[in-house]
Amino acid sequence: MTTTINTIGILGGGQLGMMLAQSALNLGLQCVFLEDADNPPASFYGKVFKSSQLDEFINAADVFTLEFENTPVDTAQSLGEITNKAGIYPPAIALRTTQDRLHEKALFNQLDIDTVPFLAVNDFDELQHACQHLGLPLVLKTSRGGYDGKGQFVIKNQADIHTAWDELGQACQTAPLIAEGFIQFSREVSIIAVRGKDGQIGYYPLVENTHHHGILAKTVAPAPDANHLTEQAQNNIKKLLEHFDYVGVMALELFVTETGVLANEIAPRVHNSGHWTIEGAVCSQFENHIRAVAGLPLGDTRIVKPSVMLNVIGTYPVIKDILAVDGVHYHSYHKEERDGRKIAHITVMPADSNTLDETVEKVVKLLPNKLGM
Repeated sequence: MTTTINTIGILGGGQLGMMLAQSALNLGLQCVFLEDADNPPASFYGKVFKSSQLDEFINAADVFTLEFENTPVDTAQSLGEITNKAGIYPPAIALRTTQDRLHEKALFNQLDIDTVPFLAVNDFDELQHACQHLGLPLVLKTSRGGYDGKGQFVIKNQADIHTAWDELGQACQTAPLIAEGFIQFSREVSIIAVRGKDGQIGYYPLVENTHHHGILAKTVAPAPDANHLTEQAQNNIKKLLEHFDYVGVMALELFVTETGVLANEIAPRVHNSGHWTIEGAVCSQFENHIRAVAGLPLGDTRIVKPSVMLNVIGTYPVIKDILAVDGVHYHSYHKEERDGRKIAHITVMPADSNTLDETVEKVVKLLPNKLGM
């Protein structure tokens, strides 16, 4: 059965849903959202339904997608099984896997994608064993939930083991923890790709990411001196996309080591490290995700010119000062200010790429929270 797609139902109504809806409108498509928060960013671009209005949300859309990987898998599964709808993309199996870091790491190993060494931790004895087997330092994480640096603890020495267990051990009541060996890496990069319903895959260039306390602060596109890493990164994400029979945009976060890249985690959605593509690529990650979900031909993923994306965290800058800098594109998420909260992003891409670093410095000086930029 072929379903005519006019309206896309998005699970979640945050800034990612907002930017997806902006791209959908340009293609003559509408979006509706399932979101319990009051006045979410996406509410500017389509009707928002509460979870208590699930049936109304379903009736309002022709096909479904998501903006947040912690969407309940059962909800995604049920949406994919509705016979008079076009399905949900990405598929629920991708969501189920990426919601559990142990399952995700096991899949990486199954597909011969290199990772850091890791062990499951079900109790304090297993944590002590992991510390002995993997060595210190190591990173202890909840296997489910947690993002932007939440739900993890770096164990640097023996004294930290009890502290880490006190902080995270209770999570073992619902799911194991994961202990990951600490590796020496030179930088963090990510690759974003999009796969259409016909199996066509488009790859965006590798980008370099800078984090501050687990929150993405800056993305440089393309990643400097990364041509030798591109083939490995593309092969890795291709394996994942084809394994899931994936449709839509996926991001794969990677650590760069002396021998290549190690996979960190998957994001089964449009990703913060791809926000630069709105101005910096021929076709943005948001438009390409909408194209894929709607069964439309994919757009060109090539870069227009080198760009730097800066997240605005916690406090808004003076917008007129930001916009006075040449080559700056400002995107507000219409959120209230709050410590540690992503409330906007800025893409810097001056006409003369030789002045990119200088222009970024000017913008960073205008940000209330510079976060190690």
